[in-house]
This record gives sequence, C-alpha cells and structure tokens, in this order.
Amino acid sequence: MIWRALKWILFRLDPERAHHLVFVLLRVVPPRVLRGRRRADPALRTEALGLTFANPVGLAAGFDKDGLGYRQLLALGFGFVEVGTVTPEPQPGNPKPRMFRLPADRALVNRLGFNSRGVEAARARLIGRTAGVVGANLGRNKDSASAVDDYVRGARTLGQLADYVTVNVSSPNTPGLRDLQAVEELRPLLEAVKAATDRPVLVKIAPDLADDDVDAVADLAIETGIAGIIATNTTIDRGGLRDAPDVGPGGLSGAPLKARALAVLERLHARAGDRLVLVAAGGIEDADDAWERIRAGATLVQIYTGFVYGGPGTPARISAGLAERARRDGYERVEQGIGAAARAVVL
Repeated sequence: MIWRALKWILFRLDPERAHHLVFVLLRVVPPRVLRGRRRADPALRTEALGLTFANPVGLAAGFDKDGLGYRQLLALGFGFVEVGTVTPEPQPGNPKPRMFRLPADRALVNRLGFNSRGVEAARARLIGRTAGVVGANLGRNKDSASAVDDYVRGARTLGQLADYVTVNVSSPNTPGLRDLQAVEELRPLLEAVKAATDRPVLVKIAPDLADDDVDAVADLAIETGIAGIIATNTTIDRGGLRDAPDVGPGGLSGAPLKARALAVLERLHARAGDRLVLVAAGGIEDADDAWERIRAGATLVQIYTGFVYGGPGTPARISAGLAERARRDGYERVEQGIGAAARAVVL
C-alpha cells in the first residue's frame, strides 16, 4: 500500500526528478531499517567472479551512478549493486528532458549521456565500505581524446575499491561509443583494462549487435581472459511498442527488450559455455524472467526498469521466487540451475 501511494506520486513527476527524490528518501533511512528481519536463504548463495553473492539478483548500472546509495540498495535485498556509469572527469550528460516512461510497455527511454560526478567522487564514496558486493561500471568522457586512457583511469581509480569492473561500450547515448564493440577496437581496450586492475573485468554489450558480432565478442572475451559479459544494455530498436510517443533518440529498457536480451544470452552461452560468467540484464521483471535467464546460462541477473516499476520490494520478491523455483525443479541451490535449459536440449 505504501509503495502504491508513493508510486502514484512519483509517476506524476518528471522521471529524473522522481529518481532524485527516491535517493533523498533512501539516504535518510538507515540500512538496518530497510533490511528489517529478512534473512538470507542459503539456496540463493552464489559463487562467481571469485566472490560470494548472498543472492544472484543485482541492480544494473545507471540507477546509482555516483555511489550515493549503494548501502541502502543492498539493504533492500539486492545481492550486488553496480555503481555507474562513472566517467573519468565530471560531465553533465545530455540536455534535459532525457528520461521518459512508457507505462503501457513497462519500459523507459533514456538519453542521459553518462552524466557523472567523475571517478574521484565515486572513489570517495566507495572508500571504507565493508559489506555487500559492489561493481563499478566504467565509461568514457564525451570529449575524450583516448577511450583506452579513460577506461584505464577508471579501472586504476576504482579497481581497488570495487569488487569487479565493467567496461561499458554499449550505451547508445555517447557518440561513437558503440563502435568500441568492434573486435579490432575492443581488443586493446579490454587488454589495457585487464592490465590496470586485479579485479574481475566484464564487458557490457548491446542487444543490437548482429549474431556474428555477439560470437566475436564472446571469442574475444575468452581470448583476452576477462571474467565475463553482461547481456545486455538498452536498445535503439522501437519495434512492437504499444506506447510509442515521439521522445526522440535514446536507449529503450524494460519489457520490450526481454526477447532479444534472452536470445543474446543464449547465444553467448552456446558459444562460451562455462568459460565466461554471464550476467543477464534487460526486461527482467519477476522471478520467472530471472529463472529463465539462469536456466539459459546466466550466473547472475540484473534489474533496473523492473525495479522502477515494481518498487522497493522487487529484489526480495525475485530472490524468494528464485529459491522457490529452484526447489520446485529439484535443486538445493539456485546456482545449480545455471544452463539447465541448454543441458536439457543436449540430452
């Protein structure tokens, strides 16, 4: 009831203003209050990236861009929070308005453009953290002369404080950024970032990549020895929307992304097997979606738009639902279901 009333208020505000208001509310509530009496379910414990996750449900980058509220977000029940995207130097991002709701499609469109307070501000907020898994999502400045230098700086600055780093080369809102997904551009970038930090390195890819390019990125990830791939970022495709206002360019997230994000994940798993940690993102709204991604090969899942529409109870609901589905299917732990759909096809 409280969330229903709060959502009614928030959804009558500009989306970005509502987002800032949520952070104000989160930061005045102590994490122990948000955590309540909820206890960890051992069935949800997941080992990946050399880390132990209390549950496999994470918050995708873009929500807590500057590390302002990750403690409170972890307390809501997320198994991990990915801070960012963080750019080396502060930058304002694109002109407002730059975020839009599509309620009929349970979707968002954003063209934020890596608005960031910069790596030094994020570093200051990550110093001294003691609990939970926190990743750092790294980007480049819009006017940067060298993408490699930008990502290396991010990795060196935040790599000792975050538990893993993600190379974000798939946002559609920074000109030329997606060109870095081409193997000839991506190889030196991943090699440089991997050399700059001792933390696990992941790369986040776009759902709009052609299938052959998805295969090429998977092969490159294995070759360069990075830890894994996040599939996927937002899409520039607008096909099939019921609510399609002319909001201009930007990345679409939420339910319309579900089918393509799943297809990319399945292709990555078919190509890489267990040689990469796959993190599923895009259109995950409930436990059924999350369990489908895990069975398709994801070790971890991330939500964003589903959290915006579903409210603060979403991570706990999805986690509890995952434990239920794992036990229903005969597993003691959720992670035993990783890739089960692919194994069933082989059998």
